[in-house]
Amino acid sequence: MVFAGFCLFVVASVLLTGLTAHSDGLSAEDEAFCRGGLELSYPDLDIKACMVIPQEVREKISKDWGPPKVQLATAEKKKKYTLIMVDPDAPRRNNPTRSYWRHWLLVDIEGSGLRAGDIKGTVLSAYSRPTPPIQTGFHRYQFLLYEQPTDQVLSLSEQEKSSLGNWDPQMFVQKFGLEGPVTSLQFLTQNHRD
Repeated sequence: MVFAGFCLFVVASVLLTGLTAHSDGLSAEDEAFCRGGLELSYPDLDIKACMVIPQEVREKISKDWGPPKVQLATAEKKKKYTLIMVDPDAPRRNNPTRSYWRHWLLVDIEGSGLRAGDIKGTVLSAYSRPTPPIQTGFHRYQFLLYEQPTDQVLSLSEQEKSSLGNWDPQMFVQKFGLEGPVTSLQFLTQNHRD
């Protein structure tokens, strides 16, 4: 009977087409970061809550997959949004000397596209895959979505353009009067060889 139950579990596991997020192994602080219903979809992984990336897809997320599909079902159709993706743990969480490494910055996202999971906007920083260095432990990859004021042109300074590390997302938010974050989501991953 136990063997039959195990076989049923294995068959059910094989039939699942994708992985779903889970929060095992997160600190209370890391788990509390996620709020507001933002959803990310990579080819074999859906992220709807704070999570640790499963070992079996860590190499794919850092080497193969491009930017995730981003969706917020409650986005207001006629508003514009800014999406920020950062690593506050660069180069390592216990010594983040390059913290808030900018992995993606997309502005002028139409609310209607965000609701449908088809985001288009102005790219200020192209998507950069999460690639934590070997033996630096888990890094948090944070996605923050802000509401943009109408008719605001957002840009990076020349200094910001020259370096992805040591970026100050809060200063960017304040400079352009962004509201929020209206939603936030994060995942933790480490180098796939660790």
